[in-house]
Amino acid sequence: MTIALGAAVIDVHAHVVLAETFGAAGDLGPEMGGQDGDAPWFRVGDYRLDGVRYQGSPFMDTALRLNRMDAAGIDYQVLSPNPLTFLHFIDASDAIRFCRTHNDALARLVSGYNRLGGFAALPMQDVAAAADELDRAVSRLGLLGGYIGTDMPHRLDAPGMDRLYETCTRLDVPLFIHPSPAGIDGPKGDPNLTDYDLDVVVGFAAQETLAVAQLIYGGVLDRHPTLDICLSHGGGSTGYLFGRMAMAARKRPWASAELRADGGFEDRLQRLWFDNHLNSDVSLDLLVSRIGTDRLVFGTNFAGWDAPDDLGAHRPPKELADNARRLLRIKE
Repeated sequence: MTIALGAAVIDVHAHVVLAETFGAAGDLGPEMGGQDGDAPWFRVGDYRLDGVRYQGSPFMDTALRLNRMDAAGIDYQVLSPNPLTFLHFIDASDAIRFCRTHNDALARLVSGYNRLGGFAALPMQDVAAAADELDRAVSRLGLLGGYIGTDMPHRLDAPGMDRLYETCTRLDVPLFIHPSPAGIDGPKGDPNLTDYDLDVVVGFAAQETLAVAQLIYGGVLDRHPTLDICLSHGGGSTGYLFGRMAMAARKRPWASAELRADGGFEDRLQRLWFDNHLNSDVSLDLLVSRIGTDRLVFGTNFAGWDAPDDLGAHRPPKELADNARRLLRIKE
């Protein structure tokens, strides 16, 4: 995979909405409306997102995206599935069809630009099918890796997930993990998170922290020593909860001998990758004090509600672009 020469800023956290996927999940949609008025909406199943305009925004308008990237000083961006459309709980055949439609459309989009790459949507209710779709998306479509949610029928540390992890290592591509609001197409989430967007503000951080715990405590990184996994939003609350998580690895009866060893938890944590989209320099400094910067990459949630208002004033160190090149296996 080649990218624009001299890319000093590479953004790995940028979602895309693809018109080709509308209606591809049957009655679940997705669909949108009100885009030309004051009350835009986007629907997936019974879940409706109000007040977010996709049409005429960087989410759907590539020319506008590139202009905004120029203004923000972003040289290269990897586009990822909309978290509202992970659809990890619907019928497997419907999910497979939706993901193929999504990945075909995304591959067509990014193929026309040397400043854009793409991550593949995967049907995680059927791990074998997800592995096959990742293979197709990387080998035939030229996408850069897989992109999955934290809320799905299988735990990240379930033995059945090894098929997907083995495919990532065989293809030599990373796997990105990003939360979605619970209950879109599967079980409802914690009712305490239903107000004030807490499912996104607090729930996402909780899901990302749980993902870190499952990957380390569940031995995923031990079973797959060359696997590269990147978590969004700095791994949620991992930087803050580091001490408690490390103490559990040393003292709780379920911990493996490897985890109980001095530095066992710390060594595995430093094998994970994280984007730096934490909305707070203090929080980022805390995370970096635990993991260093070798596996930190730049992410913005480009055009999203929590992206910095002035991205151009938040230029990352060039080393984060070098990290991204290693993670994504891309060269100039």
